[in-house]
Amino acid sequence: MIDLHTHTTASDGRFAPPELVARAAAAGVTVLAVTDHDTVAGCDAVAAACHSGAIEHVPGIEITAVRDASDVHVLGYFIDIGSQPLLAFLAEQRRRRIDRLRLMIDALARLGITIDADALLRPAIDDPRIAAGRPWIAHALVAGGHAADTGEAFDRWLSRGRPAFVPRLGAPPEEVIARIHETGGLASLAHPRLLGHDEWIPGLVSSGLDALEAYHSEHDADTTARYLAMAKSLGAAVSGGSDYHGSESHGPDRPGAVSLPRDEYERLVRRKPDATSGAAGT
Repeated sequence: MIDLHTHTTASDGRFAPPELVARAAAAGVTVLAVTDHDTVAGCDAVAAACHSGAIEHVPGIEITAVRDASDVHVLGYFIDIGSQPLLAFLAEQRRRRIDRLRLMIDALARLGITIDADALLRPAIDDPRIAAGRPWIAHALVAGGHAADTGEAFDRWLSRGRPAFVPRLGAPPEEVIARIHETGGLASLAHPRLLGHDEWIPGLVSSGLDALEAYHSEHDADTTARYLAMAKSLGAAVSGGSDYHGSESHGPDRPGAVSLPRDEYERLVRRKPDATSGAAGT
């Protein structure tokens, strides 16, 4: 079972790296990538836990790019998590995340909903490697009785077009792809159905995008088949994973709920610039 899309408390997941790996092992995952948003803070702990649990570890990340006011999530695999240019770029991404959340909290205040911004953002302020995100506000809205669950919090307040939504500022996807390549990694477009701009994909592949995430918890069989065919026609590889967050209203209930087929994983590995024997990074 191969899951190349999961999240920990380093971004918007609900479980710390060791617990996430333990849950993956219990679910039967044999190859795991943690792809936290705009941070690699959890990668060392994940790698250590995977080594102890005899799980193959793929260093990963999910970087949020922006095009035409739309978020474009780009997954990076086999990256060098110690790359100083990448770390500097990610630090700026995380700073923008904090600025955005403060603006959303201000918008909620104008609507009569008070959230202590400093308290909410304290984990990311105390440890700048942690990436803050809208789910943090969603949980605060639930705790304050303003929504029954985080799904309702997004639907009522935080999603595009809702009263507290603030557009994101970020790098274009072409720059994000280049940043991933600079570390020796591969770039895959996350959950393309959720992006909703299939017309962008050929251009992204021309700009160096290596793969499409055809296998995802939000993709039904027909959608998966469509992106498999698109990847083949464009000469791209495919990736896949559960997008597990550990939240009752965000994604599946366990790591490995969506698995990338072994043959597709091996094709992805062979695309690594330093691929020799087909072994993944550890």
